[in-house]
Amino acid sequence: MISLDYIAAKVRSGERLSEAEALFLFEADDLLAVAELAALANDRKNGRRVFYNVNRHINYSNICANRCRFCAFRRDPDEEGAYLLALEEMKSRAEEAFRQGATEIHMVGGLHPDLPFPYYREMLRTVKSVSSRLHLKAFTAVEIDHFARISGLSLREVLLSLKESGLDSLPGGGAEIFAPAVRSELCQEKISGDRWLEVMAEAHRCGLRSNATMLYGHLESSADRVDHLARLRDLQDRTGGFQAFVPLPFQSANTPLQSARSRQAGGVDDLMTVAVSRLFLDNFPTIKAYWVLLGEKLAQVALAFGANDLDGTVVDERIGHEAGAESPRGMGREEILRLIRTAGKEPVERDSLYREIHGS
Repeated sequence: MISLDYIAAKVRSGERLSEAEALFLFEADDLLAVAELAALANDRKNGRRVFYNVNRHINYSNICANRCRFCAFRRDPDEEGAYLLALEEMKSRAEEAFRQGATEIHMVGGLHPDLPFPYYREMLRTVKSVSSRLHLKAFTAVEIDHFARISGLSLREVLLSLKESGLDSLPGGGAEIFAPAVRSELCQEKISGDRWLEVMAEAHRCGLRSNATMLYGHLESSADRVDHLARLRDLQDRTGGFQAFVPLPFQSANTPLQSARSRQAGGVDDLMTVAVSRLFLDNFPTIKAYWVLLGEKLAQVALAFGANDLDGTVVDERIGHEAGAESPRGMGREEILRLIRTAGKEPVERDSLYREIHGS
């Protein structure tokens, strides 16, 4: 019989939790008991240390061939508000970020129907020309699959070509929820969960590290969440290529799901998701509290629920804000330090590969 006491004993002895036990935790009504266990698991891995970085997001285009029902960012090419940044504009933003101390540029965009694959290689070279010290974390698994389809190249050929052009790592976007029935209702045109995992496995084999995400609080069940986490944990067992897991709460404003039967998560659900993720994903070193979608205060609280990374300064994030995120579009380094310290934690500035730059 599964119980909180039984799970607590397993956590304290360092045993791996089963999918049934993770499901039990998602549906438990004692949030603080689960939080205590997640804090214990995190403390064993990270102590009081909480990571952050100085980075900038460049969402290079919102023009996209897909029509995901959860997305408020995408536009058709001739739609009002559609844009594609010029290469020189991307370089200018990267230069500004580098002058401000950024060590990472995070670049993602829509699946543009007209751009050829060589354009994306040139994009990387242009931004990388700012400084070899800028780490380029770019392109979701969905974008990588798109590049393979438009170029006729294999995933490996695409990834190695991008790596040669300056790609340093991949973000974890596009995972959404792997459960096929929910995924087909949420984002029918997007690659399958199996394909997302295939792209990430190939990226890891090519020497590229990545993050992993889960979009929750829409049409999925708790069992769907556990299935998603289990498949991530299995791939991490095989490749070890994931650096961080990032739970992403669905933002419904301005999306086709706004008035559908979605169940946007509240604060308790957000914190429980962070905690269960920390307990179940025992082979992930980092659980990220993405302040852009959680909000600064809830992200700070999540540091007591198993999270050990607040992401970074971000600057001009667009995708979450198009869907109603109420956080700032960027945060100063001093504000991040304040959030971490007033949570009783030790801030540690990191680079994109989690190497320490500055301690507290």
